[in-house]
Amino acid sequence: MYKNYIDIIKREVIPALGCTEPIAVAYAVAKATDEIGTIPDSIELNLSANIIKNALGVGLPGIDTTGIDIVSVLGAICNNSKEELNLLSNITDKNVEFAKKYIEKGKVTINNKLTGEKLYIEAICKKNNDYAKVIIQGNHTNITLIEKNNEIIFKKEYSNKCGENNEENIFTIKDIYEFINEVDVNELKFLLRGIDMNLKVSEEGIENKYGLQVGSKMSNHNKINLLANSLTNKIISGTAAASDARMAGCKLPIMTVAGSGNQGITCILPATIFAKETNIAEEKLLRAIALSILITVYIKSYMGRISPLCGAGIAASTGAGASITYLSGGNLNNIKCLVKNMIADIYGMICDGAKSTCALKIATGIQAAIQCSILAMHDIEPTSNDGIINDDVDKSIKSLGNLLENGFNNTDNAILEIMLDKKS
Repeated sequence: MYKNYIDIIKREVIPALGCTEPIAVAYAVAKATDEIGTIPDSIELNLSANIIKNALGVGLPGIDTTGIDIVSVLGAICNNSKEELNLLSNITDKNVEFAKKYIEKGKVTINNKLTGEKLYIEAICKKNNDYAKVIIQGNHTNITLIEKNNEIIFKKEYSNKCGENNEENIFTIKDIYEFINEVDVNELKFLLRGIDMNLKVSEEGIENKYGLQVGSKMSNHNKINLLANSLTNKIISGTAAASDARMAGCKLPIMTVAGSGNQGITCILPATIFAKETNIAEEKLLRAIALSILITVYIKSYMGRISPLCGAGIAASTGAGASITYLSGGNLNNIKCLVKNMIADIYGMICDGAKSTCALKIATGIQAAIQCSILAMHDIEPTSNDGIINDDVDKSIKSLGNLLENGFNNTDNAILEIMLDKKS
């Protein structure tokens, strides 16, 4: 089982340049372009509501505009599909100008694909009499179909049942806690790259004016000193600043968790800042971050890869709260209390797309995580008498999937309708 946990962390912690939803669209187009061997005459995109929602308004690295159409054209001309979520790392100003002119000619079509899959990308590229189709489902690089001129080049089966028939159902909070305490810390050293990567983006967000400047303004409160220069404020502002930069199109890569840069920021930075400010040893920090990542992936396995609810604000903030509790000397029961406190507190935060206000949600999530950690360290927790909470922490997590499936079926479409109405 311990090897499974290491494998899961390595699979779920990967670098990416730019917000993962639009970059995944670019990746699908790039793979389709590879099949036809040249820049297509037209690009047709059939996307789930969740993908459209998350790709509509987010900043892109080194690009002075937003939009699914421009990122799809950049995918077609980048000639870099082998880099997957880093495929736009070599885009130039000349490429961006080409993409804008391509769009002006009406060569990109975007449709809302009515599908039960939250993460669904279908890219069809045409050149003369040739076409290629690529479908991505379930996670941002999971290609399930490559088709060219009615010939199936590649196909694999895919199941979209969250938390079922997949590796994540091996999770329990107890097993995760035992794993992070017993694993050889040398097997976690690869996480140092993510710590360094995400800290650089945090520093970039603090020092420069990105998005709403949530992190930088909270860290520099000269006019009105509502927040003391406390450890809590350093954790919140440092984490939010990285999201400010990421969502505004910062050119620095981020280490993602479970397919999301904001989840990677939220998983990794709170424990990192806590440890830095309190002189906690590297070994303890690595164990705390592994705890944060695994709890985030566990919760996301029931929320879904992308969701009507905020993965960073809910799942990753819960992981962050667990890591802070662990670094504070918390035991297994304290961490169970933390998870239940967070579900009771913050579950219900909607995701209305990737954009600058994600930093606000992350700041709120980390504030809740610290509050819930303080309570957890006193063994304070909700019980089965309280709303959706179950006395069994793992049943509380699994109930999130039931609530999403039965209570939030039309949330994405309603949110997308509001967002598209503003564009018309």
